Amino acid sequence: MADDRMPVHTVAGTGRAFWGPGDMYTFLITGEQSGGAFFAMEALVPPGGGPPPHIHRREDETFYILEGECSIRVGDKMLLAFSSDFICIPRGTVHSFKNEGTRTMRMILTFVPAGIEKYFEEVFEPVQDRSARPPPTTKELIDRLLAAAPRYGIEFVLPAGE
Repeated sequence: MADDRMPVHTVAGTGRAFWGPGDMYTFLITGEQSGGAFFAMEALVPPGGGPPPHIHRREDETFYILEGECSIRVGDKMLLAFSSDFICIPRGTVHSFKNEGTRTMRMILTFVPAGIEKYFEEVFEPVQDRSARPPPTTKELIDRLLAAAPRYGIEFVLPAGE
């Protein structure tokens, strides 16, 4: 049975891009384009980069490593992932990732269902120059990130005592 969605072709380097804390996220397909089914983006993560442990209450998330390597926390386990590895994180699972390499890691992240892209749009700054270095992480960015998280079913998991 056909629906009213149109095929999507996002040419490399043309999707809307946002600066996360140190990372650059480029939208490949949004919920609006997928009928709410999923959202996918490319992440460029510098050495040492990656988010703190967190939980998505609404989405399953996948990682497909295109270039580089990273450690991925999945619940209480730590995995090492390399180019061409695929990881699926069910919603409700504590997870994080960190680029453990010496060069920028490139990966595709997919969220099912869509909707979390609105969080990235709300919290992160649009990229004006894709060749620029990431801007510094500011207290204002962290405050926006933490304030918006509950509206999108995101929970950051801080170590005890923080």
